[in-house]
Amino acid sequence: MIKKIGAKIFANFINKKNQKWIKNPLHFQRKTFDYLIEKAKATDFGQDHNFHKIKSYEDFQSCVPVRDYEELRPYVDKMLAGKSSVLWPGKPLYYAKTSGTTSGAKYIPLTKESMTTHIVAARDALLNYIHETGKADFVDGKQIFLQGSPILNKKEGNIIGRLSGIVAHYVPKYLQKSRMPSWETNCIDDWETKVDAIVAETLPENMTLIAGIPSWVQMYFEKLIELKDQAVGKTFQNFSLFVYGGVNFEPYRPMFEKLIGRKVDSIELFPASEGFFAYQDSQDSKGLLLLLNNEIFYEFIKTTEFGETNPKRHTLEDVELGVNYVLILSTSAGLWGYNIGDTVRFVSLEPFRLVVTGRIKHYISAFGEHVIGKEVETAMEQACKDTEVHVKEFTVAPQIDPKKGLPYHEWLVEFENPPQKLADFAQKLDQIMQQQNVYYEDLLKGNVLETLVISQVATGGFQEYMKSIGKLGGQNKVPRLSNDRKIADNLSLK
Repeated sequence: MIKKIGAKIFANFINKKNQKWIKNPLHFQRKTFDYLIEKAKATDFGQDHNFHKIKSYEDFQSCVPVRDYEELRPYVDKMLAGKSSVLWPGKPLYYAKTSGTTSGAKYIPLTKESMTTHIVAARDALLNYIHETGKADFVDGKQIFLQGSPILNKKEGNIIGRLSGIVAHYVPKYLQKSRMPSWETNCIDDWETKVDAIVAETLPENMTLIAGIPSWVQMYFEKLIELKDQAVGKTFQNFSLFVYGGVNFEPYRPMFEKLIGRKVDSIELFPASEGFFAYQDSQDSKGLLLLLNNEIFYEFIKTTEFGETNPKRHTLEDVELGVNYVLILSTSAGLWGYNIGDTVRFVSLEPFRLVVTGRIKHYISAFGEHVIGKEVETAMEQACKDTEVHVKEFTVAPQIDPKKGLPYHEWLVEFENPPQKLADFAQKLDQIMQQQNVYYEDLLKGNVLETLVISQVATGGFQEYMKSIGKLGGQNKVPRLSNDRKIADNLSLK
């Protein structure tokens, strides 16, 4: 009871504090911009890009081009070699190791300043929920965070780990007694062994909050049901809040309600190694509140213009509703004009709320259709809702060289309960896709593409695929779609 009362008082205090930047977003963005530029003037990057001459956003655009990790890598390599004040004053506290594209692993710097923003944002997401709903019962029970190992490696004086593992070192003292799993279990590398250990540890406990990427929480729930032969909501009768991030939860929601046996509240987060960008601030309103108190200056480029030589860069002052943008960051971790690869769309400008629509590299445009992640997720969600079909996992890839007929989009789906008539379900999916994407519709009408084809993936097929590439569990997730067949051709079909 004392913890609950204390949590509500603290939640009200933080809410009042956060209203300052929520109600004055442009002022706080300009303040952040000035702080970042001033702080980094004497760094190698600041000197190379004439930060001392930057007096306005227009100056910044002229001096600092948009770049991805590969283009920033020479600076990161200097830092890894031991040089100080390269991208940000001093040396980073950690490097978050993430999957790269052409270079293998990426090493994202985490500074003293940026690390704090990750912790504060995660805390504020829970406090905001308490303030909005008045529900704080979960603080009296046990909370579990399914995440990567907290074991950190040292390499030439640098401390390296997964972001979720690094964050595990910053759990506040008041949460440590209620937080699960144990440190020893969290350090288990093999995901399947780890989940078994988590089940054993949590089964006798009063679990009230469960957090993690939906696909891996699903694996945890299924093991609980296998052992207890009852819905998770009966095993954990006080389980009341599910926290997730990394993927769209909507396609999973019907299946989760079935696994849990009842509805529970949920909070969506938008974190990444590069920063904690947004969280769901309302159980009733769509979208995630863009965080403007976390030392990140945001820019946005329309996805339709991103491939151009000098695409227009937008600030919050001129973003529009309903437009897909590539998210560009400048941060207190020393990322400048950095293309994180995520695409977003604003659903509110007062306050600034957005939804994540996909990855700029995760798309299908083999024929100029420009299909993005949000479109395939929405189509699957709607089709499942209309037919009461439940899907475990899916991904989409182009089939440009079929054995016969026209090319098509292949949807590789692992069903929880398959539709009675697969052809009817495929037709419904295709109709929804046409409604969302006019380019796709035109290609079908122009007889360039055949309607989509569903291929059923064997039970456990996605888990086996992720295991085969060493990405089972943790913060890893299957891309919703890709412009090639690397994933599609490696999935075991029924």
